[in-house]
Amino acid sequence: MTQEAFSVIAPTIPLQPGIYKYYDAEGNLLYVGKAKSLRKRVSSYFSKTHNSYKTYELVNRIATIEFTIVNSEQDAFLLENSLIKKFQPFFNINLKDDKTYPYIVIKNEPFPRVFFTRKKINDGSEYLGPFTSVGRVRELLDFIKQYIQLRTCNLNLAQKNIEQKKYKVCLEYHLGNCKGPCEGLQDEAGYQQGIEQLRNLLKGNLTPVIQHYKKQMQEQAVALQFEKAEASKKKLEHLQLYKASSTIVNERTGTLDVFSILEEGDTAYVNYLAVNDGAIVQTKTLTLTKKLDETAAEVLSFAIAQIRQTFNSSAAEIIVPFAIEFPEDTIKITIPKAGNKKQLLELSEKNVLHFKDELKRKKILQVENKSTSEINKVLEQMQADLKLKELPLHIECFDNSNFQGSYPVSAMVCFKNGLPSKNDYRRFNVKTVTGPNDFATMTEVVYRRYKRLQDESKSLPNLVIIDGGKGQLSAAMDSILQLGLDGKLTVIGLAKNEEEIYFYGDTQSVKLPWDSESLKLLRRIRDEVHRFGISFHRNQRSRGSFKNELENIEGIGKTTVDTLLKKFRSVKKVKEATPAELEAAIGKSKTTILMQYFAATPVAGNSTAP
Repeated sequence: MTQEAFSVIAPTIPLQPGIYKYYDAEGNLLYVGKAKSLRKRVSSYFSKTHNSYKTYELVNRIATIEFTIVNSEQDAFLLENSLIKKFQPFFNINLKDDKTYPYIVIKNEPFPRVFFTRKKINDGSEYLGPFTSVGRVRELLDFIKQYIQLRTCNLNLAQKNIEQKKYKVCLEYHLGNCKGPCEGLQDEAGYQQGIEQLRNLLKGNLTPVIQHYKKQMQEQAVALQFEKAEASKKKLEHLQLYKASSTIVNERTGTLDVFSILEEGDTAYVNYLAVNDGAIVQTKTLTLTKKLDETAAEVLSFAIAQIRQTFNSSAAEIIVPFAIEFPEDTIKITIPKAGNKKQLLELSEKNVLHFKDELKRKKILQVENKSTSEINKVLEQMQADLKLKELPLHIECFDNSNFQGSYPVSAMVCFKNGLPSKNDYRRFNVKTVTGPNDFATMTEVVYRRYKRLQDESKSLPNLVIIDGGKGQLSAAMDSILQLGLDGKLTVIGLAKNEEEIYFYGDTQSVKLPWDSESLKLLRRIRDEVHRFGISFHRNQRSRGSFKNELENIEGIGKTTVDTLLKKFRSVKKVKEATPAELEAAIGKSKTTILMQYFAATPVAGNSTAP
């Protein structure tokens, strides 16, 4: 739109606050902006010469202008942010955050279930979060399960079903993880007390929960219920430890949001710390792309509005490094000069700097953005460094994963021409190995992989990487030799700690320069197999695909397993029990079987599995 064309419509533009939208000739939304006075703000685009090429290009593309009048500058600010988030116009700041954040849901049902989810359903349930870290959510749920007895079953616990005695308590009740509402052993009022404690824990409000257990312990002591009082005391101690392990600033700091920003060209990084009663309960750093040479204050103001909306923040105070326009009257903007709030701001600035440096480090390790000729140079360098007969155009890497020494699985990733070939990735449920044994697991999966390639007459890799040291490499080579593949492919071990490279039969390891392109690619492949293996293992556990290790012992039935878990609470504690303790629980013959199994189960050594 030319200045002459705009001058015709300028008098019709309202003077009130609101938002304006610029469209091109095809009707595409180019830009959304806010203004105290729409006419003055929009006129500024057409009444002066722009030094910025981006702004000049925007004005040149404008064909249509639309306005929405609102009651206040605050309403304009909120509406602008909402529209940008929804439509992401080309010339507006781009917030690079396409993740789906996890929630913890309290279902809208009798005796509500509580579980992790990424999907919000409009069914009247309560969603707490979102949380920035899946690990943090799982840690919270594990912690809650230890101290608040809530059901994990999917039963319909309507009052009618309970009265008709449709259900029986399960193992969770006997383990002390549930109070048996399905049999009417816990009423809904008592259950809701646990739900309220859960809400407080998830919001970082540990004080009410601690006070609850203090009061409960005192009441139990007065009633001479000393065992129950001791259990309450232990819960109190763990809660105090959990509180101490949180990032505590100062309880007098209260509840507030902290934001810092770091700019680098057209990219800005904004860090967010959510502080509740002096404890940091959320932290997140996001990347934004500037489109029209926006100032740091404009970028930060935009980011704050978007982040607070995403994480449902209701904090009445915001800590920032410099003055910004944030027209919500109920929000206090603080630029701290000293004290706890200044320390919080400095912590946020450390986080945003670390995030930027970490992104750079990751880019250095990546080869995906390299050209074909650059990738070939890396592969040629690797061929020279490792003295390979052929260019390693086909590389495969193996890694084992287990959970607390149990439930072994293995994973293999494949790189072709220096890039991930995800269709060739493979996952292995270990079939022939009982108990934790990294070496036997590696022998099995390497054999299965290359026996299958042989049977299907498929091409073998030029290079096989075994994640681990000499032990894992030797275990893999047992299968390579058995299959008659020695000399047909090169197998190396990559030790985790010092990134030493081992060749079968050599006494000395090879150490490449830490910044060599060959080692960067080896790290990239190793990190990818870790990621792939851990995600597979986590999925298997969440689907309940693993059987309890005790159930695999010949001569030990499910009834015996249930008895052991009721008594000792975990497989680990069963293994730690003395023969006398086991015999008292399950008898002499079963104890003999158990002890023989534990004695025969090898203990994995030098494992590098995560």
